[in-house]
Amino acid sequence: MFSSSILLQILACALYNNWWPMLAALMYVLVPMPCLFFGGGSSQFLFSREGGGWIGAAKFLTGASSVGSIAIPIILRHAHLISTGAMFIEFVSFIIFVCTVLCFHHASLEDDW
Repeated sequence: MFSSSILLQILACALYNNWWPMLAALMYVLVPMPCLFFGGGSSQFLFSREGGGWIGAAKFLTGASSVGSIAIPIILRHAHLISTGAMFIEFVSFIIFVCTVLCFHHASLEDDW
């Protein structure tokens, strides 16, 4: 699933001969960074109510980078830097990426693995 998400990301650029949509791929790299730096590599703290200064910052940065993954194609389309088709391909890529992350998170919670 992750590979198909990256493939769609590249197709959104290659089909329309415009590489601006790759800015959204930068956000795919930034989304897990707060979990790695502030959460000890675990995403368990994102769903908990407890918090402190660093945990709150990690939740904020994760949310901001997730919203950025959706906002960047919209902003690029509004500025007429990418076409509507490339924007929709970016959205499908993001949906597949989110499904991949949710499946991985669900599988990592199971003790049978």
